[in-house]
Amino acid sequence: ELKKLTPGITQKMLTQQLRELEEDGVIIRTVYNQVPPKVVYELSELGQSLRPVIDVMCEWGERYIQGSTENQASSNM
Repeated sequence: ELKKLTPGITQKMLTQQLRELEEDGVIIRTVYNQVPPKVVYELSELGQSLRPVIDVMCEWGERYIQGSTENQASSNM
């Protein structure tokens, strides 16, 4: 699901980032012993404390993308 929500990311890069976030205590990884294997990721308490920061960064990114799109459209006129 995470790979589908992150266009352009390779499986290797996603795995690396998730491992780093787990090592840093930002996410919790739970592996269920079943067939097919199931892995669930969730935010830790530390990760939850980052939500306000991440929300602000997402808002900034959306405004940046919108501004870039508007600037591109006006320069093409």
